[in-house]
Amino acid sequence: MATSIKQKLHTLIDTIDNESLLTQVYELIYKKSSSKEGDLWNKLTSQQQQEVLLSLEESNDTNNLISNDDVKKSHKKWL
Repeated sequence: MATSIKQKLHTLIDTIDNESLLTQVYELIYKKSSSKEGDLWNKLTSQQQQEVLLSLEESNDTNNLISNDDVKKSHKKWL
């Protein structure tokens, strides 16, 4: 499976002549491939980690959630 994806990626990249786009793709792939799982979490302070965990816990209560339609309506001018 990975071989097929690699082949498709190579083929796609070979068709792109936009150097800026190629640079962005390279940087994205490089950053993703060189980062380790948990790096972002480990960069957070203890307080930030607690806030993330609290937000996750609060999101499990449907009373704290807003429907996607309501968000779209209230932010329509920015979408």
